[in-house]
This record gives sequence, structure tokens and C-alpha cells, in this order.
Amino acid sequence: MASRTRRPRPPARGRDGSRRRRVPMRLALPALVLVALMAMLMLRGFVHSEILADHRVQDPGSKTAVPSEVLKGGPVIDTRGSAPTSLHVPDRELVLTFDDGPDPVWTPKVLDVLKKYDAHAVFFVTGTMASRYPDLVERMVDEGHEVGLHTFNHPDLSLQSQSRIDWELSQNQLALAGAAGIRTSLFRPPYSSFARHMDDNSWPVTEYIGKKGYLTVLNDTDSEDWKRPGVEEIIRRATPENGKGAIVLMHDSGGDRSQTVAALDRFISTLQDDGYKFHTLTEALDFPSAHAPVTGLDLWKGKAWVYAVGASENTTGVLVVGLSVIGVLVFARFGLMLLLSIAHARRVRHRDFRWGVPVTEPVSVLVPAYNEAKCIEQTVRSLVASDHPIEVLVIDDGSTDGTARIVEDLGLPGVRVIRQLNGGKPAALNRGIANASYDIIVMMDGDTVFEPATVRELVQPFGDPRVGAVAGNAKVGNRDTLIGAWQHIEYVMGFNLDRRMYDMLQCMPTIPGAVGAFRRTALERVGGMSEDTLAEDTDITMAMHRDGWRVVYAENARAWTEAPESVQQLWSQRYRWSYGTMQAIWKHRRAIIERGPSGRFGRVGLPLVSLFMVLAPLLAPLIDVFLLYGLVFGPTEKTIGAWLVVLAVQALCATYAFYLDRERMTHLISLPLQQILYRQLMYVVLLQSWITALTGGRLRWQKLRRTGAVGLPGAGSGAAPSVEQRPVG
Repeated sequence: MASRTRRPRPPARGRDGSRRRRVPMRLALPALVLVALMAMLMLRGFVHSEILADHRVQDPGSKTAVPSEVLKGGPVIDTRGSAPTSLHVPDRELVLTFDDGPDPVWTPKVLDVLKKYDAHAVFFVTGTMASRYPDLVERMVDEGHEVGLHTFNHPDLSLQSQSRIDWELSQNQLALAGAAGIRTSLFRPPYSSFARHMDDNSWPVTEYIGKKGYLTVLNDTDSEDWKRPGVEEIIRRATPENGKGAIVLMHDSGGDRSQTVAALDRFISTLQDDGYKFHTLTEALDFPSAHAPVTGLDLWKGKAWVYAVGASENTTGVLVVGLSVIGVLVFARFGLMLLLSIAHARRVRHRDFRWGVPVTEPVSVLVPAYNEAKCIEQTVRSLVASDHPIEVLVIDDGSTDGTARIVEDLGLPGVRVIRQLNGGKPAALNRGIANASYDIIVMMDGDTVFEPATVRELVQPFGDPRVGAVAGNAKVGNRDTLIGAWQHIEYVMGFNLDRRMYDMLQCMPTIPGAVGAFRRTALERVGGMSEDTLAEDTDITMAMHRDGWRVVYAENARAWTEAPESVQQLWSQRYRWSYGTMQAIWKHRRAIIERGPSGRFGRVGLPLVSLFMVLAPLLAPLIDVFLLYGLVFGPTEKTIGAWLVVLAVQALCATYAFYLDRERMTHLISLPLQQILYRQLMYVVLLQSWITALTGGRLRWQKLRRTGAVGLPGAGSGAAPSVEQRPVG
């Protein structure tokens, strides 16, 4: 892409005359969007923790602290008073209990069976599942069942602190309030079993929970349905002996519960015929209901929580679709780049390849300049050293730092200075076109230097009369810093490898302003450089395609440009590029429905540019967002493996791009870090551009500060790195 040299408008100032800072405001909105997406994913991961079967894996500990009446008593333990008591369910009463739900598949089936036999039960729900499926909790309450707490995340509470226990209970109650507008006084600890198995680790938890107003509910019979032992075995284990009452443990979540559902149907039918009644716990014990309505702020907090979880589920669904789309786009782009770049290199490097009759006539080189005092001398001297006959026109666009005077004082042959009031880069280029002497016009930026062969290599494609414009090979000269090295990788791989692909597809979207050439007749036919967009180089290139001209890439026409050296300057540059590209796509949108060359570009070029330069970069953050999600919530190994596969494909493309451009591979050492850090900034830039476009915002030009550190290859400490001269096949 081109460096922008249009003079900025006067900076906005406050009433006290101080400059207003805009960069933090630019960062704020896209950053908030990304943070919101991450928050939605984190919330989704939080409520998707795995629920395991309720069986303790460690050996029971000592029981010296557990009262004997508890160990020998019933499954309902009440520690709310001064002394613990335990209760049994009366004979011929069965309390069916279901743990770990609600589950969207199995809980409705369980509820259907209970409704079929007019039987009631107790569902000990986890907060994670209740938050995700509030409608099922509401159905439980509406159909007369009781709901109890089973913690939020299903941890072994005997291993947790009191603050963690408090949190598990309160968050579980929050989910119930949001789902059904109730609180409950029933609690079942995860991994609990019979009262006789209470030990010195679990007993203090039971005491503490009782002091907070809860009844602890264990069980008399355990169906062990989580083992899936078969319907007959589930029924046998769940059935009490000799007509006794019982609290029966089953599960409506945590795995395949088809055997549980089948066994439940037969179990209820058989035992009802045997005189058993299926009641809730408080019905069986003749206690007041365990449910209490929630009102006021607590109710709204619960509803807000459930709403947030629902929003996270919906958002995640959309993000997963987006991730699938970006996966297809990324691999399609990489595949196209590799295949078409190989074909491009073979075509243009074949010993018999010719563009046409060699171009030897002089050309005009236009250098629009605004306040380029630090760079302009190196730029002009590099042009004078060209091995192709040229005239140089430096169009001073109202500089205030003496740029024009510096050029005039050099007294170099074939160099003219044209002064004008500040009108912007397109106006400067159009002024140069009007004053150019020759039919082929080369355009460059005032901070760029050419190699001696650059102009000659750049104009050779005009030997083909169908060619209207040529893109050169823009390279980063100041690559000695980390941010410069990252941009170097981006230029070689993301820009130049892309240009080879687009050249083969005959839909190259951009002639870089740093190094490009045009046929004068082609420029005149499309009306010259336009001020309609902030990306005049992309705008003019698309206009060329629509007018029927070929736009090609000259790989050996190398130009060394000064890339931004700070995050703020890089932000400003890429923000304009992204927004300007969107403007250009929108401006030329009618090409989609037109005929001829314009229609071909509209139906081939515009979709590719939109997919690969706008949509794909916008969705690309999902790769890193889901990487973080997978690292936190798993499966960690698969997540890291998938991310490494994407990185490996990128590394393969980058390696080939560096090979084609004869660049040293050592710069690729920073590629992983670039993907982790640098890429994130580019994501936010594009997101900000989208927001600006969708909200109808206007973006102003800003002049990048230059250091003049880029010189000709091999010209000293400030020079661009030398290029390895070795054949590439």
C-alpha cells in the first residue's frame, strides 16, 4: 500500500487551546467490542464445565468427628439447630432424586415419564446447567417438582474453603432465581453417597451448610445408573427392601441416560402398583415447601445472569460459524497464494518470457511531497542514479519545512520542482501528470528510494499494449526494530505474495503508491487520481480494471520505503488503508452488475478483495480468541495443535515468499511473536475501520513523522538491507 502524504487538517483543540488526543478514543470502541466478545466466550466456558458422575474416587477418611446418630441415621441431615438430627422417609414413600441436570436431552424425557405417572421428584441441579437451560428448571417447578442445590461447578466441597463453598451456593441460588424466581433450602453435596459414608472431611461441610439454612439430602438407594449397568440392574439397585421408604439416587445429566429413562418408566409403574407413592421430599416428610419466592433486586440479578448466559450461548454460536468461515478463507487464501505464486514465478522467470518490445524511451517520475525535508534528498538522488532515462518532477504540496528548496539547491539534472498550495496527494499527482513530458508515468512517495534498476524493471510490462498499470515491489527499509521486522514480514508475505496471486487472477486491487507506473492514456481515460477515497492507489487501480486495462506485478522493481516506527503511527497508517479500501470497494460496487471488463472485475475481483482484504482480517481474531478459550477451558492439547497448524501454514507461505524475494530467512524468527502481538493491532485497526464505516464517521488524513533513515541498499548504516543475489527457480 502507499504511504500517505496529504497534509493533515489542523489538530482539534480544547477551549484552553490544548490538543485533543484522539488515539485513545480510536482504541476504545474496538477494544470494548473485543473485550465484550471475550467476556461472552469466557462466560460460555464458565458455564460449560464438565459434570462428572457422582461417585467419590478417593478412599473414605476417618469418621471420628461424625456423630454416631448421623452415621446410623437417615439420609436427610439437619444441622440447622444446636444438635444434628437425621430423618428417614416414611414407609411406602419414595423420593426420586436426579442429580447434575438439567440436560436438554434427558431431563425433558425424565419429566415426561414423571408426568405420565403423576409422580413428583427432586432435581438437584448445578448452577452451570441451570444457567444454560432455565426453561427446564421452570418446567420442574411448574409441574410440582422440587429443586435443590448441587453447587454451581460441581466441586468436591470437602476440598474447598468456606469462601468457595459460599460462592458455590450463592451462584447456584442466583441461577435458580433467574430461571424460576425461587430459592431452595435443599442441598446435596457432589460426590456424596449414603449417610454411613460420611467422614471427617465431609462432615464439617455438612455442619457449615446447615448453619446457612440448608437441609443436606443424601440417599437410601443408589441406582448407579452412571455406570449404565442395564435397565434391570438399575431397577434392582433403586428398589428399597420390605416396603421401606427411600430416597433414590438417579441422574438426568452427565452422559447417556437412555437406560435411566427406560428404567424409570418401569420402576414407577411397578412400585405404584405395589402401593408406593412418589412425592417430593417436603411432601414425604410433611414439611413446608423447600421453595421460597425471590423478589426485588435479587430476582433481577438472577434474570440478568440468565440473560447474560443466554446471550453468551447465542454469541458463541455466531462466533463458531465465523470461525468456520475464517478457517475456510485462511486456508483458501494460503492455498491460492502458494499455487498461483508458484505459477507466477515460473511464468515471469522463464528464459523465454517477454512482456513485449523492450521499453527504452524516457519516462516521467512523479514525487508528491509534503514536509519531506528529512527524506527528499535521498529520494531524488536515488532517482538520478537510475539506469533508465527519466525526468523527475517533485510536486511540493505546500510544504512548510523547505522541502522544495532542498531539491532546488541540489541542482540535479533532469529534476524539476513544481510548487502548489496544499491540496492533498491526489491533487499533487494530477498536477504532476499535467506537467509530465512522457507517456509512461512512474509514481512514488517522498520517503521512498529506488534502486538503479527499479524504473527500468517497472516499465518493461508496458511492452504489452494491454497493460495500463504496473505494481512494483515495495520493501521495508527500516527493519532493524521489532515492529519494523514485523512489517517486513507483512510486506513480503502479505502484500507481494498477494500481488502475485492477484496478477494471475487479473484482479490486482492496489498499485502501491511507493512504487507504481501508469500509462498516461489509461490515466486520462479514468479521469486521473481521485480524491473520493483515502486509498487513491486502490481507487485508481480498480478504475483501471473496470476500464479494461491489465494491471500486473513487476517483482524486480524494488523500492525501499520507511515504515512507521511507533504503534501510534502504524495505527494511523493502517487505519487509513483499511478505511480507504472499504471506500474504494463501495465506490466501485456497481461493477458487480456491469458487463465487459468492469463486470468481470466486479464479479471476480471485488468478491476476492472483499473476502481476503476485509472479511477475512475482520474474522481472523476468532482464531486467537478461541485459542485463549481453549487454553482456559480445553481441550488444551487440541487447541494448541490447531493453532500450530495455522501457524505452520503461515510459516510455509512466508518462507516461500522470502525465497521468491531473495530475503534472508532469519527475519522469520519473529513470525510467531508477530502472530501473537502485531496481528492483534491489525485486528483492532480493521474493526475500528468497520465501525467508522458503519457509523458514517469521517476519517482525516494524518502525516506520518519521518526520520530519513532509509537509504539505498548498501549505502551505510541507515541503508536498507542488501538483497541476496541468487537465482530463484
